Parts: sequence; structure tokens; C-alpha cells
Amino acid sequence: MRAIIVGAGIAGQAAALRLRQAGWETLIVERAPGRRGGGYGVTFGGIGYDAAERMGILPALKDRAFITNELVYHKPDGRRRFSLTRETIAATIGNRSISILRGDIETVLYEAIHDTTEIRFATTIKAVDQDEHAVHVTLSDNTTEHADLLIGADGLHSTTRALVFGPEEKYRLDLDHMVAVYMLARKPSGIAEGTTGTLSQGGRTVAVINVGDGRNVAFFGFRSNHTAGHPTDNPHTILPQVYGDMNWIVPEVLQGLESAGSIYFDTISQIVADRWSHGRVVLLGDAAWCVTLFAGYGSALAIGGAGLLGTALETNPGNIHTALTNWETQLRPEVAKKQKLARRVKGVYAPANPLALWLTQLPLRLASLSPVRSYMTRRYIKG
Repeated sequence: MRAIIVGAGIAGQAAALRLRQAGWETLIVERAPGRRGGGYGVTFGGIGYDAAERMGILPALKDRAFITNELVYHKPDGRRRFSLTRETIAATIGNRSISILRGDIETVLYEAIHDTTEIRFATTIKAVDQDEHAVHVTLSDNTTEHADLLIGADGLHSTTRALVFGPEEKYRLDLDHMVAVYMLARKPSGIAEGTTGTLSQGGRTVAVINVGDGRNVAFFGFRSNHTAGHPTDNPHTILPQVYGDMNWIVPEVLQGLESAGSIYFDTISQIVADRWSHGRVVLLGDAAWCVTLFAGYGSALAIGGAGLLGTALETNPGNIHTALTNWETQLRPEVAKKQKLARRVKGVYAPANPLALWLTQLPLRLASLSPVRSYMTRRYIKG
């Protein structure tokens, strides 16, 4: 059996790994000219953690995980508002979760598959045709590939989805926020080693995450009513426009735009589709659902979904339709729960009203108190 996978991100590479373990031949086509790194930090747990353990990549992921010694929330003038200790952070994420950069997850997956899976970079999908026996894919390098299954793991703006399921506008649900992420060439002076610092003000959030090894991630999230900007606009213009009046380390972080090698800049949007497969074509990861960073579970769902997909195909040999149906039935409740959570969080993320901001941070303030932290440690770590 052979699968063509569109997209060399987390979902695509995880699918290649799991299908290779199930005895499939795999080919990945990727729009980018080469591998990407960086990305924002994620809490990786749940079904993704379980799948990574079964697929044999969990030790490598743990080797690349980072530990945040302190998470500091700042006032607009830069002074500390409150902070969470390493122990409190550990209590909130549980003992079967790690903190890791998205790019490091991709690196671990690449190291697991590159010897057995062909990856064609700078290649896009142009057309899809299928019949009861195979799917036929025309690529931008003027080749046509044939396979038993086509997996669209090409993200929020999936070309596979557009070609097979219809235009993006039919499925995209915008959550009225935008996000920008890039790596900084140097650590800002106001960020200590092993520390994450964050500031929310007037419907805008900025954070800098020190992840060790000399790496620092700048993160911006803001309500889209701050600007008429669109993802196709230049973040070098939009970010100073939105954040230019903020203090603390924000001016220094904005200067880091000039030397940033790669900038992720997009709307925060979900994909809401009533089905994830059509014949021999299936969508996976953000191309299928995109729960968004508000839910904080995208990487876990990408690897967990890929793991479950491989198992469904393995247990239904020769019957792709049944495998895809069973896979979706099993996974959809988890996706629906996370999407619902993200839509609920949308209303309280980076509130413009100072009182609303204080109320949204109250649970975190309580978590920083010793009695509450002790309870959380007993409940989630030791229990």
C-alpha cells in the first residue's frame, strides 16, 4: 500500500512514520524549499503523548523538551504583576506532558523518517483524480503520482482541501484574533534564563519564551480589530503598528523583526468540516480541524490523529473506506471538545478591559499560592 502525504509539518511527518510502521510506502510533498524550525512553544500531552510513546519517539521528544523555571506576568510599565514557579507550572500541565517547540517536534519526526520516506521540497499539489482503485495526483514538478491514499496534512490553508472538498471559505471560522511568532537573535535584557515573560494590555498579548540553547521565541497575539491587517500583509508593518505604544521589552522585541529569519503571521482560525475524508483522500491535522492555539492541543492532535489513522488502516487491510470512517468516528469527539474550548477562550483572551484582564488572570494568581499549588501537585502529579 502507498500513501502520498501533502505537507511536511507535524501531522504529515507523523503520518509517514506511523504508516511506515504499518508497512506502507510513503511520499511527502512540501511547498517550502526546505525544513523549517522554531515555532512557538506548546504543551504536548494527551493523545499525542500516548501516540508518541507507542510510535517510539517519546524519548527523543523528551530530550528536546524545555523547562520553564518561572512564568512572569508583567504590568504595562514592566514591573512584575505575579509569577508562577516551576512547580506550579508542572502541576498545571500534569506528569504526562512536556513543553517543547513545534519545530523541535518536526525535527524529531524528520530524524525518524528521513531514511525511509522521500520528501520532495518546493513541490505543490496541482490536481487530484481518483477512482475505486487508486488516487492520482498531479504535482508542480510535472509528475503524476499514484497511490492508495492521499493525506492532506497541509495546514490551515490546505490546497488538498480546496481541490477535493471545496474552497477554504466554506470551512474556515475566524476567531477574530491574529498571531505572529518568530525567533529572536538574542535574549532581551528583561528575560532571565529559563523564564517566560508575558504582558497583556488593551486586547494585545506579547510574550518571550527562553527555551535554552540560546534560543528565544517572540509571541504576539492580538484582537484583529486593532488593525485592518490580513495575513498577506507585511508583519514588519503590522506589528509595530499594533504594539508600538507598549513598553517593557516590547520595543526591543520588535527590533528583532529585522533579523528574524522566518515569521509566522496569520489569523487564528478553525476549520469546521462535517467530514474529513472523501473517497481515497483524507485530511489530517490543521487541514481537517485546526483547533487553534487557544485550545493549545494542535500538536498533540496532529500526532495522536496520525497514530490513530495508522492503526485504523492497519486493522482494516484493503478496506480504506471503513478504516477512514472508523478513524473519524473515534477522533471527532476529542476534536469537537477542543474546538469548543477554543471558541470559549476566544472571549477572554487578552481582554481590553483591565477588570476583565484581572478576572481572567485570577485562576493563575490562585495557582501561585502555596496551598493551591500543593493541592494541584497531589491531584495531578503524585495522584
